[in-house]
Amino acid sequence: MQEQYVTVAAAGVHETEVSRSRFRCALAPAATEEEARAFIARVRAEHPDADHHCWAYVIGADGDLRKAGDDGEPGGTAGTPMLEMLLRREIRCAVAVVTRYFGGTKLGAGGLIRAYGGAVGEALDAVGTRTRQRCRLVTVTTDHQRAGRLENDLRTSGRAVREVTYGAEVTIEVGVPESRLEAFRGWLADTTAGTARLDVGGEIYSSTG
Repeated sequence: MQEQYVTVAAAGVHETEVSRSRFRCALAPAATEEEARAFIARVRAEHPDADHHCWAYVIGADGDLRKAGDDGEPGGTAGTPMLEMLLRREIRCAVAVVTRYFGGTKLGAGGLIRAYGGAVGEALDAVGTRTRQRCRLVTVTTDHQRAGRLENDLRTSGRAVREVTYGAEVTIEVGVPESRLEAFRGWLADTTAGTARLDVGGEIYSSTG
Protein backbone atom coordinates (compact mmCIF):
# COMPACT_ATOMS: atom_id res chain seq x y z
CA MET A 1 0.00 0.00 0.00
CA GLN A 2 1.08 3.58 -0.68
CA GLU A 3 1.94 5.50 2.47
CA GLN A 4 -0.51 8.25 1.53
CA TYR A 5 -2.42 9.81 -1.33
CA VAL A 6 -4.31 13.02 -2.09
CA THR A 7 -7.98 13.10 -3.08
CA VAL A 8 -10.78 15.67 -3.29
CA ALA A 9 -12.01 16.89 0.08
CA ALA A 10 -15.68 16.19 -0.71
CA ALA A 11 -18.17 16.18 -3.53
CA GLY A 12 -18.48 19.67 -4.97
CA VAL A 13 -19.14 21.78 -8.06
CA HIS A 14 -17.44 24.77 -9.64
CA GLU A 15 -18.51 26.53 -12.84
CA THR A 16 -16.45 28.54 -15.31
CA GLU A 17 -17.36 30.36 -18.53
CA VAL A 18 -15.29 30.48 -21.72
CA SER A 19 -16.56 32.38 -24.78
CA ARG A 20 -20.14 32.10 -23.48
CA SER A 21 -19.91 28.32 -23.02
CA ARG A 22 -20.52 27.15 -19.47
CA PHE A 23 -18.23 24.47 -18.07
CA ARG A 24 -19.64 22.98 -14.86
CA CYS A 25 -17.11 20.68 -13.15
CA ALA A 26 -18.46 18.23 -10.57
CA LEU A 27 -15.88 16.43 -8.41
CA ALA A 28 -16.26 13.56 -5.97
CA PRO A 29 -14.15 11.00 -4.12
CA ALA A 30 -14.46 7.52 -5.68
CA ALA A 31 -12.99 4.41 -4.09
CA THR A 32 -14.03 2.10 -6.96
CA GLU A 33 -14.75 2.31 -10.68
CA GLU A 34 -18.39 1.51 -9.90
CA GLU A 35 -18.62 4.58 -7.66
CA ALA A 36 -17.04 6.74 -10.36
CA ARG A 37 -19.43 5.52 -13.06
CA ALA A 38 -22.43 5.96 -10.77
CA PHE A 39 -21.39 9.57 -10.14
CA ILE A 40 -21.03 10.22 -13.88
CA ALA A 41 -24.50 8.77 -14.48
CA ARG A 42 -25.97 10.92 -11.70
CA VAL A 43 -24.52 14.11 -13.17
CA ARG A 44 -25.90 13.18 -16.60
CA ALA A 45 -29.35 12.62 -15.11
CA GLU A 46 -29.26 15.94 -13.27
CA HIS A 47 -28.40 17.91 -16.45
CA PRO A 48 -30.15 16.15 -19.36
CA ASP A 49 -30.23 19.31 -21.48
CA ALA A 50 -26.44 19.85 -21.50
CA ASP A 51 -24.45 19.43 -24.72
CA HIS A 52 -21.65 17.28 -23.28
CA HIS A 53 -20.77 15.40 -20.10
CA CYS A 54 -17.04 14.73 -20.34
CA TRP A 55 -15.39 12.77 -17.58
CA ALA A 56 -12.19 11.39 -16.09
CA TYR A 57 -11.34 9.34 -13.05
CA VAL A 58 -8.33 7.92 -11.23
CA ILE A 59 -8.99 4.92 -8.99
CA GLY A 60 -6.67 3.40 -6.41
CA ALA A 61 -4.07 4.96 -4.16
CA ASP A 62 -1.43 4.12 -6.75
CA GLY A 63 -3.54 5.56 -9.59
CA ASP A 64 -3.25 2.43 -11.74
CA LEU A 65 -6.85 2.61 -13.00
CA ARG A 66 -7.38 5.81 -14.99
CA LYS A 67 -9.95 6.45 -17.70
CA ALA A 68 -11.49 9.42 -19.55
CA GLY A 69 -14.28 10.12 -22.03
CA ASP A 70 -14.96 12.99 -24.48
CA ASP A 71 -18.74 12.50 -24.85
CA GLY A 72 -18.95 13.86 -28.38
CA GLU A 73 -16.23 16.50 -28.19
CA PRO A 74 -13.33 16.04 -30.68
CA GLY A 75 -11.14 13.14 -29.59
CA GLY A 76 -8.57 14.04 -26.95
CA THR A 77 -9.85 17.57 -26.33
CA ALA A 78 -11.91 16.97 -23.19
CA GLY A 79 -11.50 13.80 -21.16
CA THR A 80 -7.75 13.56 -21.70
CA PRO A 81 -6.90 17.09 -20.47
CA MET A 82 -9.25 16.51 -17.53
CA LEU A 83 -7.39 13.32 -16.64
CA GLU A 84 -4.03 15.02 -17.11
CA MET A 85 -5.06 17.75 -14.69
CA LEU A 86 -6.02 15.17 -12.05
CA LEU A 87 -2.68 13.42 -12.51
CA ARG A 88 -0.72 16.68 -12.53
CA ARG A 89 -2.27 17.54 -9.17
CA GLU A 90 -1.50 13.96 -8.00
CA ILE A 91 -5.17 13.31 -7.28
CA ARG A 92 -6.21 9.71 -6.61
CA CYS A 93 -9.52 7.94 -5.86
CA ALA A 94 -11.55 10.70 -7.50
CA VAL A 95 -13.85 11.41 -10.45
CA ALA A 96 -14.46 14.62 -12.42
CA VAL A 97 -17.37 15.37 -14.76
CA VAL A 98 -17.41 18.56 -16.81
CA THR A 99 -20.86 19.41 -18.11
CA ARG A 100 -20.74 21.84 -21.04
CA TYR A 101 -23.52 24.14 -22.20
CA PHE A 102 -22.44 25.38 -25.62
CA GLY A 103 -22.47 29.17 -25.94
CA GLY A 104 -22.42 29.45 -29.73
CA THR A 105 -18.69 30.06 -30.24
CA LYS A 106 -16.42 27.21 -31.31
CA LEU A 107 -13.23 27.08 -29.26
CA GLY A 108 -11.06 24.91 -31.48
CA ALA A 109 -8.98 21.98 -30.23
CA GLY A 110 -6.56 24.12 -28.23
CA GLY A 111 -9.37 26.13 -26.67
CA LEU A 112 -11.26 23.00 -25.66
CA ILE A 113 -8.17 21.44 -24.09
CA ARG A 114 -7.53 24.57 -22.04
CA ALA A 115 -11.21 24.93 -21.08
CA TYR A 116 -11.73 21.34 -19.91
CA GLY A 117 -8.39 21.02 -18.15
CA GLY A 118 -8.82 24.46 -16.61
CA ALA A 119 -12.33 23.64 -15.39
CA VAL A 120 -10.96 20.70 -13.40
CA GLY A 121 -8.04 22.72 -12.04
CA GLU A 122 -10.30 25.54 -10.86
CA ALA A 123 -12.76 23.07 -9.34
CA LEU A 124 -9.94 21.40 -7.38
CA ASP A 125 -8.93 24.81 -6.04
CA ALA A 126 -12.53 25.61 -5.08
CA VAL A 127 -13.49 22.26 -3.55
CA GLY A 128 -10.14 21.54 -1.92
CA THR A 129 -8.18 18.36 -1.30
CA ARG A 130 -7.28 16.15 1.62
CA THR A 131 -4.49 13.71 2.33
CA ARG A 132 -5.31 10.14 3.29
CA GLN A 133 -2.57 8.26 5.11
CA ARG A 134 -2.00 4.54 5.55
CA CYS A 135 -3.02 3.57 9.08
CA ARG A 136 -3.96 0.65 11.26
CA LEU A 137 -7.63 0.41 12.21
CA VAL A 138 -7.78 0.16 15.99
CA THR A 139 -10.86 -0.43 18.11
CA VAL A 140 -11.04 1.13 21.55
CA THR A 141 -13.58 -0.37 23.95
CA THR A 142 -14.63 1.56 27.04
CA ASP A 143 -17.56 1.99 29.41
CA HIS A 144 -20.38 4.46 28.92
CA GLN A 145 -19.17 6.73 31.69
CA ARG A 146 -15.84 7.44 29.98
CA ALA A 147 -16.97 7.20 26.35
CA GLY A 148 -18.11 10.77 25.73
CA ARG A 149 -15.01 12.38 27.15
CA LEU A 150 -12.73 9.87 25.43
CA GLU A 151 -14.35 10.46 22.03
CA ASN A 152 -14.00 14.21 22.52
CA ASP A 153 -10.33 13.84 23.53
CA LEU A 154 -9.68 11.72 20.44
CA ARG A 155 -11.28 14.23 18.10
CA THR A 156 -9.74 17.35 19.64
CA SER A 157 -6.28 15.78 19.54
CA GLY A 158 -6.66 15.32 15.78
CA ARG A 159 -7.04 11.55 15.72
CA ALA A 160 -9.10 10.02 12.92
CA VAL A 161 -12.28 8.75 14.60
CA ARG A 162 -14.17 6.62 12.08
CA GLU A 163 -17.12 5.08 13.91
CA VAL A 164 -18.61 5.02 17.42
CA THR A 165 -20.92 2.16 18.44
CA TYR A 166 -22.98 2.05 21.64
CA GLY A 167 -23.92 -1.34 23.09
CA ALA A 168 -23.24 -2.99 26.43
CA GLU A 169 -19.95 -1.13 26.08
CA VAL A 170 -18.85 1.60 23.69
CA THR A 171 -16.45 0.89 20.83
CA ILE A 172 -14.61 3.63 18.98
CA GLU A 173 -12.80 2.88 15.73
CA VAL A 174 -9.75 5.04 15.09
CA GLY A 175 -7.17 5.21 12.31
CA VAL A 176 -3.66 5.36 13.76
CA PRO A 177 -0.45 5.54 11.68
CA GLU A 178 1.75 2.50 12.31
CA SER A 179 4.61 4.68 13.53
CA ARG A 180 2.37 6.20 16.22
CA LEU A 181 0.71 3.01 17.42
CA GLU A 182 2.80 2.53 20.57
CA ALA A 183 2.49 6.21 21.48
CA PHE A 184 -1.28 5.92 21.03
CA ARG A 185 -1.36 2.85 23.25
CA GLY A 186 0.41 4.80 25.99
CA TRP A 187 -1.82 7.85 25.55
CA LEU A 188 -4.94 5.70 25.83
CA ALA A 189 -3.71 3.99 28.97
CA ASP A 190 -2.96 7.36 30.61
CA THR A 191 -6.25 8.95 29.49
CA THR A 192 -8.47 6.10 30.71
CA ALA A 193 -6.36 5.01 33.72
CA GLY A 194 -5.78 1.71 31.96
CA THR A 195 -9.47 0.81 31.77
CA ALA A 196 -9.95 0.90 27.97
CA ARG A 197 -9.18 -2.10 25.76
CA LEU A 198 -7.33 -1.73 22.48
CA ASP A 199 -7.61 -4.13 19.53
CA VAL A 200 -5.41 -3.56 16.48
CA GLY A 201 -6.91 -4.45 13.10
CA GLY A 202 -5.81 -4.28 9.48
CA GLU A 203 -4.53 -1.49 7.30
CA ILE A 204 -6.77 1.30 6.00
CA TYR A 205 -6.43 4.83 4.64
CA SER A 206 -7.60 7.61 6.90
CA SER A 207 -7.82 11.39 6.42
CA THR A 208 -5.09 13.50 7.93
CA GLY A 209 -6.15 16.93 6.75
